[in-house]
Amino acid sequence: MKILLMGDASNYHRTLAGGLRQLGCDVTVASSGGGFMNIARDIDLRRPLPGKAGGLALWLKLNGPLRNRLKGYDIVSLSSPIFTELRPELNRSLFRRLKRDNGAVFLTALGTDLPYIEECLDPASPLKYSEFCHYGRPAPYMLEHPEVVNDWMHGPLHDWCEELYDNIDGAVSALFEYHLALRRRLPDDKIAYGGIPIQEELLHQPAVEIPESPRPVRIFLGRHRHRQTIKGTDRLETAIRNAIAQNPGNGELIVVENRPYDEYLALMKSAHVIVDQAYSYTPATNALLSMAYGIPTVSGAEPEYYDFIGTPATPSDRPIFNSPVDIDGMTALFNDILNNPGQLRQRGLDSRTFVTRHNAATTVARRFLTFWQSR
Repeated sequence: MKILLMGDASNYHRTLAGGLRQLGCDVTVASSGGGFMNIARDIDLRRPLPGKAGGLALWLKLNGPLRNRLKGYDIVSLSSPIFTELRPELNRSLFRRLKRDNGAVFLTALGTDLPYIEECLDPASPLKYSEFCHYGRPAPYMLEHPEVVNDWMHGPLHDWCEELYDNIDGAVSALFEYHLALRRRLPDDKIAYGGIPIQEELLHQPAVEIPESPRPVRIFLGRHRHRQTIKGTDRLETAIRNAIAQNPGNGELIVVENRPYDEYLALMKSAHVIVDQAYSYTPATNALLSMAYGIPTVSGAEPEYYDFIGTPATPSDRPIFNSPVDIDGMTALFNDILNNPGQLRQRGLDSRTFVTRHNAATTVARRFLTFWQSR
């Protein structure tokens, strides 16, 4: 199959492309590179200039030099309704052209969009917390950025998202939460769970060597500087510092912000514990990468997620440290980690086994192919 993956987030489409290529597909990734992450891509969709001039230059590029490179594919999958760094109406125009010039067009549900926000705000949702709501009350991110909800719920972005869901051939979810959101808009035969792909070469390398009982425990907190309230890393940092203060000499905190992707991975491997995020039911890319290296990880990992992917309810099969959303609960978790360093090595090895079983790039790619072919 000839496949075009439009847009990217957290290296998802690039990694998926690697798995699809291993299965014999011809894959092209077109993206902006994700800003400072500078993710590799086959077609560069960065805005070459700031402001309106950059948007105009990108639009001219899409309608000039790149026009023929975006046609003739069996499958196109979009990373989001905003799959290029252009206004909603221009993404709509490009979507219509992709539909006309290619075979089927799908969505890879990777992040926030209208159905996801509707799911998070719905009192009847199985999601009791998210970056938008905590147990029926607005979460810090929603209080700080109410415009995010308003933009998706009203106006051009809302209208374009509605049109997208009415016209795609199907959607594949990256997370349990996004899968719930897709069910709001699409029938079961038009959605599938993909999960997050992790590069298999990481799983073939030796695992990071965690000492039997490390002292001090090196806790690595990697984050986007301007996305702390959306991930809960501000609260996680407070909780880690609380626990270290309560256990002098037992732990140290390493904070890494806004590093290029490859540099970030190299820094990660010096840690005994990786801290990902607090407001997710599901471990996302950062967590799964650290787990692939054999490093125990603090992230979202609720029983609903494990049940959804069919994981047995045994500790070795559910190795992620599931983060609470409140600082007291987080502090208690990190106190336990610092007071029981002997558990970390085996947690890391179990985490690596988990990723190998559920998230290897070819495993995820095969889910995509099976679904795409069924449509």
